[in-house]
Amino acid sequence: MTSDQAADPAVQALRMRIGACDHTILQTVNARLELVRELHAHKRARGYPIVDEGREQRLLESLAAANPGPLSEHALRELFAALIATLTRESGRLLDGP
Repeated sequence: MTSDQAADPAVQALRMRIGACDHTILQTVNARLELVRELHAHKRARGYPIVDEGREQRLLESLAAANPGPLSEHALRELFAALIATLTRESGRLLDGP
C-alpha cells in the first residue's frame, strides 16, 4: 500500500509547522550573528582575542543543563559547536568584507 504524502492533510500541516519553525530559526540565527558581529568588532577594537573557549564551554554546559529534550546532549553540543564556528567565521567575513 502506497500513500500520497502530498494529499495527506496531517503531513501538510506538520510540514507547514516545521517551515514556520525553520523561518524562526533563520531569524534567530541572523539576530545572533548581528550580536556576534558587534561583539567581535568591540573585541577587535580593544585587542581582545576573538575566541573565548572558556565562554564557549560554559555556554554549552548551560545549554546542556537547560535542555529538556528530546534533543540529546551530544546532538545539542554538536549543533551549537557548529553554530558558534559558523557564526564566528561569518562575523569575520562581515567585518573584513568580501
